[in-house]
Amino acid sequence: MSKFFVTLFILFFSIFSYCQKLSQISFLDGARLSFFSISTDQGVLIRLSEEGKLLEWGTEVLSERYRYYASKLQPFDIRTEYYETDDSAIKGKLKSIGTCFITYYGAYEEETKRGKIKSMGPLQFDYYSTYEEKSLRGKLKLIGNLLLEYYRPYENESYRGKLKSVGSVAIIYYTAFDDRYNAGKLKSIGPVPIAWYSEYDQSRGSLKSNNYRQFISGVTYILR
Repeated sequence: MSKFFVTLFILFFSIFSYCQKLSQISFLDGARLSFFSISTDQGVLIRLSEEGKLLEWGTEVLSERYRYYASKLQPFDIRTEYYETDDSAIKGKLKSIGTCFITYYGAYEEETKRGKIKSMGPLQFDYYSTYEEKSLRGKLKLIGNLLLEYYRPYENESYRGKLKSVGSVAIIYYTAFDDRYNAGKLKSIGPVPIAWYSEYDQSRGSLKSNNYRQFISGVTYILR
């Protein structure tokens, strides 16, 4: 195989591999999971709920004055297609965003997966099934090779049901024993500690540092 074809193959594989990857995980008020973001090779972010519902897609807008990103994505002028099919679970759903091709679990699939995103290009998605614990059913379980785990109903009330880990990255929350006022808020993501102002501070309950975006193991964690 000539060098030209080898280079072309590597370039194509790199683009295709990057086409979709877990890029962001966002927490509302630093406590409750609000969305996962998948990035594409064309600079588009696709946001999903923890149940695999497509929420929005577009690009992030950064305020030049305050250095904060807008909470809503900016619409992106790119070709899109929608499914035209007799499958009621898929009909009318977004089929592609530019070069990013999206598939869904069909009406014949088990109830917890039906109509939910199955793949974006090479990136595969799976969900907790009807045979697993009731509180987990229908939630995203796998994004590519990353296993998503959640705290169970029998665990501390400050974090039960919340996201527990993303692959090898553990997610810890404050309990009433740690900080009664900030119980339920993020305490650490992987090796990164997170601190909040106490009820006695003027800025009570807000993040102590301006690092509301943390890049950990290839994913940006956003505290809103």
